[in-house]
Amino acid sequence: MEGTNLSGVSEFLLLGLSQDPRQQQLLFSAFLSMYLLTGLGNLLIILAIAADPRLHTPMYFFLANLAFVDVCFTSTTIPKMLANHVSGHKGISYSGCLTQMFFFIWFAGIDSFLLTAMAYDRFVAICHPLHYTTSITPRLCGFLVTASWASAFANALTHTVLLTRLLFCGHNQVPHFFCDLSPLLKLACLDTSLNDIMVYTVGALPIITPFVGILTSYTRIFTAVLRIPSTGGKWKAFSTCGSHLSVVSLFYGTLIGVYFSPTSSHTAQKDTAAAVMYTVVTPMMNPFIYTLRNKDMKGALMTFVRRTAVLVR
Repeated sequence: MEGTNLSGVSEFLLLGLSQDPRQQQLLFSAFLSMYLLTGLGNLLIILAIAADPRLHTPMYFFLANLAFVDVCFTSTTIPKMLANHVSGHKGISYSGCLTQMFFFIWFAGIDSFLLTAMAYDRFVAICHPLHYTTSITPRLCGFLVTASWASAFANALTHTVLLTRLLFCGHNQVPHFFCDLSPLLKLACLDTSLNDIMVYTVGALPIITPFVGILTSYTRIFTAVLRIPSTGGKWKAFSTCGSHLSVVSLFYGTLIGVYFSPTSSHTAQKDTAAAVMYTVVTPMMNPFIYTLRNKDMKGALMTFVRRTAVLVR
C-alpha cells in the first residue's frame, strides 16, 4: 500500500450522505453531536468501572472493553467525514482508504465477539449461578478479549490484502461516507469472485458465528427465566435481555443485510443507511442500554462525577 495501486488511482472521493448543502450542514451537526455523545458516554463508563472496585466483575470488564472498542469504532469513520465537510475536500488517499477499511472491519469484528462474550456471561450467571465464579474466571475473561482482538485482526487483514490485488480503472467516487468493502468492490475492474467468496466464508467468522452463539445463549436464558415463579422476576429478566437483543438485532441485522446479501441487490442508499445504524447509532445507544439502566452503574457514575467535581474545585 504505497499510496497508489497498480491502476494509478491515488485517491477516492467519498460522496457522503447528501449533496444538498443545507442537508450537509444538518448532518454535520447531527454526526458531531452523536460522536461527542458516544465518546463522552463510553469514556464515563470506562472511568466509572475502573474507579469502583464493586464493578470489577466479568460483566463490567466486558462492558469496559466494549465501551473502548465503540469509541475506536466510531473514531475510524466519523472524524474523517467531519473533516471533509469542514475542508470542503471529499478525497481520501488510496492507502488512507484501505487503512480506514482495515480498522473499520477490525473494530466491528471485536464488537461482535465482545457482544457474544457478554451473552455467554449472562447465560452462565442465570442458568448456572452456582458455577459462575469457577466458570467465568479472570483468566477466561482475558482470553476471550484477547481472542476477540486477534480473530478480528486476522479477518480485517485478509480482506484488506485481497483488496490490494484489484485494479480500479473506472471512476473513483465512493457513494458512502467512509471506505467500506462493499462499495469499493463495485469500483474494481477485475473479477471480485475471490473477494466475494472470502466475505461469505472468512467474513462469517466475526459475524455469523457470534450471532448464532448469542441466539443460543439467550434461548437457554429465556428457557431458564420461564421457570422463575415470580412474575416480577420474569419481567425484570426479560426486560434486560430484550434491551440487549434489541441492540444485537440492530447491529447484526444491518451488518448481515449489507455484507451477506447478493452484491447485485445493494444500493448506495441502502448500504449507507444501514452503515449509519451500526457505526453511529448503536455505539451511541450502548451506554444507555447496557449501563445507565443498571443501578450499580448509575451509582458508580454518580460517585465518579462527585469525586471529579471535588478534585476540580
